[in-house]
Amino acid sequence: MIKRAFLRSFLLLLTVYALYVPNTAFALSFKADGFAVSTIDNATFNRMKGKTYKDDCTVPLSELRHVKVLYKTIDNKTMHGEIICNKHIADDVAEIFYELYKANYPIERIKLMDDYNADDETAMRDNNTSSFNFRFISHSTKVSKHGLGLAVDLNTLYNPFVLTVNGKLHVEPATALKYVDRSKNFNYKIDENDLAYKLFTKHGFEWGGHWKTRKDYQHFELPDAKVKALYPNNK
Repeated sequence: MIKRAFLRSFLLLLTVYALYVPNTAFALSFKADGFAVSTIDNATFNRMKGKTYKDDCTVPLSELRHVKVLYKTIDNKTMHGEIICNKHIADDVAEIFYELYKANYPIERIKLMDDYNADDETAMRDNNTSSFNFRFISHSTKVSKHGLGLAVDLNTLYNPFVLTVNGKLHVEPATALKYVDRSKNFNYKIDENDLAYKLFTKHGFEWGGHWKTRKDYQHFELPDAKVKALYPNNK
């Protein structure tokens, strides 16, 4: 009887350890064929280290998730993609991309930013979709929303960042000038009638296309109030 009780206790402890041991990937709540949400395993971290997960990164690895998705290209091919994002939005991201996949919503590519050596301009020119890339907001100690993994950029070449300073137009990526005029119709365009816009805003994200002083048509992020509640010390 004592041996049996000891064995039960040992198995329980072993199960708890297996669930919480660091760097062990495990599926979270969202489940669908071809879609998975996991912690960052050692192989994935090795791809990130020194790139999106820089030496000065202040975001604990335990705060990030590896989201695997399926998506449809514009010629209706099914592709496998992967996104690193914050654990607080991981299930939302998986669900959004699942709905986009079911609707045959066209996405050109979804690769880790590490495949571009964490260089935003290069990734945007390639029309890549991504989330986490650690960085501070310029001239501050505050981590950006992409740096926290709380923002997603979608079909980036066709939905650029646009800012006018002293009458001079600034566009990112620099190759996206012909997509600045949003009155035109073209593939991958995000506006308020777009399914991605509807899904992201339904899940509580804000769209950079609504910003007043600048436009970031590719960009969806958690609102400031939610980010402040999650990371009150990020100032």
